[in-house]
Amino acid sequence: MIKGIFFVARLVIAWLLALFFILVVMGHSGPFRNIQPLPEIIAFAVLVLVVTGAFSHLRRVRLIAGHVNLDTLGNRQRRQIELPFEAGEAFDMLDATIRELPYTEEVESARDSLQVRSKMRRPNPYGRAVLGWLNPFSWLGSRRNQIFATVTPGDGIGSVMLVCEPESGAWTDWFRVDDGSNLVNAEAISRALARRVTERRRREQQAAAQTATDKELAQARLNLLYAQVEPHFLYNTLASAQYLTRSEPAQADRMLGHLIQYLRHSLPSAEETLSTLGEELERARAYLEILKIRMGARLELKIEVPDALRAITLPPMMLQTLVENAIKHGLEPKPGGGTVWILGRRDGDSVAITVVDDGQGFGAAGGGTGIGLKNVRERLQLVYGPRASLAVVANVPEGVAATLTVPAQQAAPGATESRS
Repeated sequence: MIKGIFFVARLVIAWLLALFFILVVMGHSGPFRNIQPLPEIIAFAVLVLVVTGAFSHLRRVRLIAGHVNLDTLGNRQRRQIELPFEAGEAFDMLDATIRELPYTEEVESARDSLQVRSKMRRPNPYGRAVLGWLNPFSWLGSRRNQIFATVTPGDGIGSVMLVCEPESGAWTDWFRVDDGSNLVNAEAISRALARRVTERRRREQQAAAQTATDKELAQARLNLLYAQVEPHFLYNTLASAQYLTRSEPAQADRMLGHLIQYLRHSLPSAEETLSTLGEELERARAYLEILKIRMGARLELKIEVPDALRAITLPPMMLQTLVENAIKHGLEPKPGGGTVWILGRRDGDSVAITVVDDGQGFGAAGGGTGIGLKNVRERLQLVYGPRASLAVVANVPEGVAATLTVPAQQAAPGATESRS
């Protein structure tokens, strides 16, 4: 209360001194000597308007801020706001917030210098002004406010310095009030920034939760693949082995050996989510060797992968999916069969693994549903994000080439042995 009285007294004293000076000048001026005491009456009316306006300002500030002190009563408001984003993101958030304020007329933003300037029309909180130009608080300076904000870069944060003030010199603060309009602007910007930060955090949490859910779904699909291990392939292989035990025991023994190798590399591991290129090659080789015994001369296999790439990490079953697609949709339907190539090469920080066949290609009927390739793309996105990709193109002169591109990350020492 004392601070409020001091604030009103300061305004009254400033106007008293100004009016006293004006009355002294008018008293020594010839034209005004004959109209006494009109100047004194006008001065008294001005003081009454100043006092009532000051108390209205005092009451409005108390309603807005909940308390009154020299900071809240002032026409010029300053805020220091820390945003948990790098400077560029903090600036974009600040710029968007200021542009959305009501009564904004001009906004100038400079992203390189991280500064925003804005001009604001000052609203009349009590409706249309009855006194108009007779209101002494409207005699000095402009009826507009202005905002100046800068962002200072920090260690992972952007520090916002915000100034809300009248569009007039600081000396006018001795003679006029802003009806709490700059306090409203400062509080509105602070609240809006807090809301935007909360909204950003909520979206990030939702995205993280969605990513975790997607990973769980992808892992469930992978576990289902492990559980199934292509039942028809197993049935056909065991049936073929049973037949060969009577006619070609040596071939049956080879087939069962490859089946054991295939199953060993197809069992899920509880210790890690990523396999290695070497392990996936062994699985694919065992699968294709079994098919070579069943298909005979109709299937050829060529693997050209440098040994240095065998330790590169790779999500399990991805290479197997591409190999199975090459057989099912490319070579098995083709009367004369063909060849499957598995090629690997390193290109800077990436490794490309390509499965090529010279089968029927895209134009053949019964080319599959594409679910396997869709799952591969989804899992690549979940594991590597934009650093990995799957490209499927036509092979020349016939067939299909599917290329997995993944980051060249080495498996931890001993990881390969732990799965053997």
